Amino acid sequence: MSLKLRKFALAGALLLGASGYALAQNAPHDMHGSMSGDMAAMHAQMMQQQAGMPGQPTLPGQDAFGAIREIVRILEADPKTDWSKVNLEALRQHLIGMNEVTLKADESAKDIDGGLAIAVTGKGRTVDAIRRMIPAHAQEINGLHGWNVKADTLPNGETLTVTSSDPKEVQHIRGLGFIGILVSGAHHQPHHLMMAKGEFHHGH
Repeated sequence: MSLKLRKFALAGALLLGASGYALAQNAPHDMHGSMSGDMAAMHAQMMQQQAGMPGQPTLPGQDAFGAIREIVRILEADPKTDWSKVNLEALRQHLIGMNEVTLKADESAKDIDGGLAIAVTGKGRTVDAIRRMIPAHAQEINGLHGWNVKADTLPNGETLTVTSSDPKEVQHIRGLGFIGILVSGAHHQPHHLMMAKGEFHHGH
């Protein structure tokens, strides 16, 4: 290309660039708003795509935080959610109690005829959580797998007794022990959602 043609092409490019800039500056306000909205939507879409990409963190970093976040997403996805009744603080307090019993309670299990008797004890907030959670859980799982389940009050906690007339279930009960029995049943997650919706009031 000759020097004259190069100069002509450069002048044309500069003219087009200047015209484009002037048009953008003089565009109507609502057009800028539309452009900004489109860019925001594109950014949100990119963020969602990145969240599911390998190498991106997905864990919430704290189990109770993650459990509540899951409930919030379910509530927000349901157009029938009555936000005037939602009580996430009740769920948070319930999860605090679960943490106390799961991680801080002391347990002493002994074999009895037909199953297991477990003394679940603690101090302060832990014993309060034990007294709420163990009787309620005993009531929830009584009859599960044909078990007979009951709770009796101790000065510093509760005794959880689980028995069965089926020899196989006796071994099952003893093999599960305290924490295995504690997580038995399928009522936990559904009642967490009901509690958050303000539809469920439970000492457990």
